[in-house]
Amino acid sequence: MRYIRYAFLATLAVVLITVALANRATVTLNLLPQELAGFLGYSWSMTLPLFVVIFAGVVAGVLIGFVWEWFREHKIRAEGARHRKERDQLAREVKNLREPKTRTGDDVLALIDETR
Repeated sequence: MRYIRYAFLATLAVVLITVALANRATVTLNLLPQELAGFLGYSWSMTLPLFVVIFAGVVAGVLIGFVWEWFREHKIRAEGARHRKERDQLAREVKNLREPKTRTGDDVLALIDETR
């Protein structure tokens, strides 16, 4: 299994390097469209190689997907926590019930003490 993982990572590295070499041209990223930037009087732009833009988009998509799934699974994690809490409480109760009760003294006095 380790060799399969290494082969996959090597193939992925070759593919990523090929994409990076094929997209070395620079592109200009603008924060706002030109019309809106002229209207607001604020324009931010950056010149980057195209492969950086592609890889940043992929990384941003993966991160957004992870966060989306984490929020989506909140209900499942909360239910699991409730089940664990209930399981621990029941385990403590079973342990207490299995412990032998040691009575000292008279049975009638023990019954009176239990009712209090």
